[in-house]
Formats: sequence, structure tokens, C-alpha cells
Amino acid sequence: MDKRIGADGPVIIGLTGRLCAGKNFVAALFEARGVPVLDVDKLGYRVLEAEKETLAARFGAGILDASGDVDRRRLGARIFGSAPELAALEAIVHPAANALTGEWVETQRGPCVVNAALLHRSPVMGRLDALVLVRAPLALRFVRAAARDRLPLLTLLRRFASQRNFPRGPRSYAQYLGGKADIYIINNSAFGSPAALAKRVDLILGNCAESR
Repeated sequence: MDKRIGADGPVIIGLTGRLCAGKNFVAALFEARGVPVLDVDKLGYRVLEAEKETLAARFGAGILDASGDVDRRRLGARIFGSAPELAALEAIVHPAANALTGEWVETQRGPCVVNAALLHRSPVMGRLDALVLVRAPLALRFVRAAARDRLPLLTLLRRFASQRNFPRGPRSYAQYLGGKADIYIINNSAFGSPAALAKRVDLILGNCAESR
């Protein structure tokens, strides 16, 4: 990795992509190059536990497991397909997750990556130096999801449908960024190779270094 990165302050890179596009694999490539990565989706698990009493009061004690912890599958089933219930969950979880994300970014002194499916809804969007959008064909993403999650077909279809209003490409994300960050596309198709993806990550890091 180019040691010039972060010489004038942290370079904040956003990483996002739709279900099973492969953003977590790309995140691992950044980590392998010594770049800290915050997985906001996993951060959400911490928030669920911190807010479990509030969540149980709002959605019912049935979302808790035998140990009194939030069962994410039960919570997901409770809110899935209901816009009001989803909005209620987000109102509880998102402010805390956004605050923790901001705190993490403030601790960084070099380049860092914020990895989030809902990155476009995060206040950190306004602070990004670069955004990396991982893409893959819909059919391939569906096959990956089926193999990984082993869920009923209807459940998988609903999960994919829940992302139908996500930004679709660079132009959509550019509206959130206001022209303040470079946008990079990583195509993670069946014909790509780990070496090619790694090369793309190296190029992005090199460009970020040169821009500073």
C-alpha cells in the first residue's frame, strides 16, 4: 500500500453494494492491505443489544431469545414487509449506529473504509473521499444468496425486493455525494478473479493517495 495515503489526514472510503454483490469480499481485500474497515451491518448488532429493552417494548418480547437477547431472525420476521414497522425499527437503530460510525471515523488517522449496505442513508456520505460500489449480475447474486443463506424462495425474493429502491448506479450515488467524492465500480461477476479484484482495490488506493 502506498504510504502516502492519509499523509494529510484520513482518507474515508465508502463501500457498498446490493445483496450478495460481494462487498464483504472486497472489504477483506482492503483489510489485507492494512486499511481498517468498519462493518456497519455488524455494528448494528451491537446497537440491537444496547437497545433491546426499547425494541422489546416496541415490537414485543417475542423478538427475544431464551437468554433475553435480540433474535435477529424473529425481529426480521416481525418487521418484514411492513413499512411502518421498518420505519419504527430504523428510528431506534439508525441514530445510534450513525453516532458509532462517526465516532469510529474520528479515531482514524490513516485511510479507512466504511462498509454498509445502507451507506446512502448515513451522514458519513457527506465526508467520503471516495465511494466504491460493488456490482454483480442479479442472477449471480441470487444464486450466491441461495447457497449462503439457504432460505425459502419466497423469503429470498422478498429480501431482494426490499432493495429495489436502493441507488442503482454511479449517477444515483452522485446525487448523495454532491460531487465531493470519486466513485469507483468493482464488477464482481462470475468471470472475475480474486487477483483482478485485488488489482482494482490497489488502483483505488493509489488514486486516493494521489488525490491527497
